[in-house]
Amino acid sequence: MCRRLPSVLAQTARMAWAIDRRAVLLLAGCQLAIGVSAAVLLTATSRAMRWILADGEVADRLHQALPALLVIACASAAGRVATALSSYADGRITPRLTTESDCALVAAVCRMEAAARAEDGCADRQEAAEMGVVRSHVMVQDATRFTAAVVRMVSASGVLSVLHPLLLPLLLLAVVPAGVGAVLHARVNYETHYANVGDRNVRQNLRGWATSLKFTDEIRANGMTSYLVFWYRSISERIDSRTLAAAPKMLRIVLVSSAIGGIFLVATWAGLAWLAGSGRIAPSIAATAVIAVQTALAALSQLVIYGAAMFHTSLYLADMGGFLDYAAERAPNRGEFTPSRPVEEIRLDEVVYRYPGKDTPAVAGVSLAVHSGEILAVVGENGSGKSTLTRLLAAIFLADKGIVAWNGRDVADLDPDSLWDLSGLVPQNFAQWPLSVRDNITLGQPREVGDHLVWRALEEVGLRDAVEELPDGLDTLLARELWGGTELSGGQWQRLACARALYRRSSLLILDEPTSQMDARGEHAILEEIKTIAAGRITIVVTHQLVNTKIADRIIVMEHGRIAEHGTYDELAHGGGLFAELLALSTDR
Repeated sequence: MCRRLPSVLAQTARMAWAIDRRAVLLLAGCQLAIGVSAAVLLTATSRAMRWILADGEVADRLHQALPALLVIACASAAGRVATALSSYADGRITPRLTTESDCALVAAVCRMEAAARAEDGCADRQEAAEMGVVRSHVMVQDATRFTAAVVRMVSASGVLSVLHPLLLPLLLLAVVPAGVGAVLHARVNYETHYANVGDRNVRQNLRGWATSLKFTDEIRANGMTSYLVFWYRSISERIDSRTLAAAPKMLRIVLVSSAIGGIFLVATWAGLAWLAGSGRIAPSIAATAVIAVQTALAALSQLVIYGAAMFHTSLYLADMGGFLDYAAERAPNRGEFTPSRPVEEIRLDEVVYRYPGKDTPAVAGVSLAVHSGEILAVVGENGSGKSTLTRLLAAIFLADKGIVAWNGRDVADLDPDSLWDLSGLVPQNFAQWPLSVRDNITLGQPREVGDHLVWRALEEVGLRDAVEELPDGLDTLLARELWGGTELSGGQWQRLACARALYRRSSLLILDEPTSQMDARGEHAILEEIKTIAAGRITIVVTHQLVNTKIADRIIVMEHGRIAEHGTYDELAHGGGLFAELLALSTDR
């Protein structure tokens, strides 16, 4: 703990200084004021006790002690004001510190290469890092209270050392075991937390799915309720079993440290009683010593409590720092060239891509060229590599071998943000953002003046009439679980995802199963729009509805990560190959 505390104090100070320098200076000034007031309070108490316990009339003694009593009152008031101002400064820093930590973590995750998110252990690392954000909420408060305890302890220790040199060592020995016990307790607690990271991550996801309004119908109609509740309880009990297994160890730590500390505390009070009883210190000094011991004991206890809390926090901050470093290492390390506009050609040359932890490549030696104005359809059975191929075309994934080039330049040499400014994607699992209709369409791109382009995108996917009928039109919140929100059907959500991609008017448009949830009218509208806007852009359509590939200029058929066939619809439909077989199966009802 002694090694970690200076570093976590320094880290807290740096983060707080970057957020609000005035509040940090106020906080430091308050801690100094608290320490000075504590020292003045004890010194004045000693003076007051000398007169109060002296011989003579009570009125005379109180009169003589009055100046010291006034100093005590002023010092107490100053200490309380400093404590209040310290809380105010903490309130200015903590919310923004938590926000900065949280945003840093979210940004780090969002900036990682997509492939890195699939690495084993990535999700567990992220879950462990989340606790760093949670602990940042109390980080400044713990550091403030720890510092205040140090200041009070130094003040009280100085007074005790003056009163008698034997008292302070005994008092320190009374508190040190508690400090060691608190650190060991925090270590066991952290190890238990870390052991539960994986299960807690699964439980959190399971809870989200089981309680989400979107999955209510499926859960009830398929009789999943009891099953999900059983597994949620089973995972929770597994987490509890690890926590309970650590409880005896924690109990032993607390009992042993408390027993040792108690022995030395008794020795401290016995020593003080012996000094007073044997006349080695005057009664007034003894009375002051009692207050000083109480003050020092309280400060030392606070020192142990908040020191252990900061040690605990440092473990989680280390996890968060480790994950931020891990994420930074996996952020796109690509070139800085800006791709030329428009994208006239995308070419793949013997491209190979293997997912982390997999032995077989998802894309194995694919060579392909697609040009502006062309509609390319990609078909194949499940797991054949279709979606992975589109991720390579869009430079979401970088090839393990071979080259993917936009306008003749390797995508690894291009600035990813500039590159993705030229692309639009409708994935199989598209997001249903809890935002307004307008924001669902314009998300991630510059906003226009007015809503002309938004309405045009909605009209192109056949969704304008439905949006006009919503309670607040484009301002309608699409989240039924939130107050004032509403919900779209599955097909309407898919049309909205298509509208989001069409709104971009990008040079590369990738549509992965864009009509899988739509009715015939919606599907027809989307396919017609794809044909209408094909000129001047590269369009990639991934689909299992083989009849829809008639809109394509060219079709490639994927099998085991390779291009098994390519040609026009008519060529492949009558070619007797895999495409013809799949087409026959799709019409054999």
